[in-house]
Amino acid sequence: MAKVHPHLLSSSSSSYSRFEERSTGYYTVWMKSLVFNGNGCTIFDANGNVVYRVDNYDSKSCSQVFLMDLKGRVLSTLLKKKLRVNEHWNGYKNDRVNKEKAWFQVKKKSKLFSKGDGFSCQVKIRGDDFEALSCFKIQGSYKKSEFKIVRGDGLMVAQVKRKQSKQGVLLGDDVLSLEIEPNLDHSFIISLVIIHGLMSHKM
Repeated sequence: MAKVHPHLLSSSSSSYSRFEERSTGYYTVWMKSLVFNGNGCTIFDANGNVVYRVDNYDSKSCSQVFLMDLKGRVLSTLLKKKLRVNEHWNGYKNDRVNKEKAWFQVKKKSKLFSKGDGFSCQVKIRGDDFEALSCFKIQGSYKKSEFKIVRGDGLMVAQVKRKQSKQGVLLGDDVLSLEIEPNLDHSFIISLVIIHGLMSHKM
């Protein structure tokens, strides 16, 4: 069986530098928690080191999750809002849910307005002044793990695909490769990847 990553028990620092944000980011997303019998996912960098993780102890597709670094520091809090029609998630920086407005919002489009098995979400991220809004979209399929994140002007800023081994063999559908374009907040993009997994009941 092919290995998902080379260094599962790596103890190296999980913090990434500003230089890494300015360069293209390559990650492996494993839709499994490192916690035995837990729900969540684990994200590895290009060297196989754990850099992000989500560990949900309650249930699959729960309504509140925390994106953490390897040491358990909360980078973003993701909360599901209960709506009658479309699913809606709010993201908060760190664990500041009750201290400030949402960092970003994700709203899933109804299947009635999607073609075939198309999956589409609208993402709005607030600026530091909580006034200006920047828009993104998550576009993919309900049946496939592959999807992309697109900026409001149509430029693709991140892409998720099934991961292949060096020999070109596709790994399981819970092992994904993530590529993030330069000049982006990696924790923001990975938060969107986590929300996609929750909306599509992959974790």
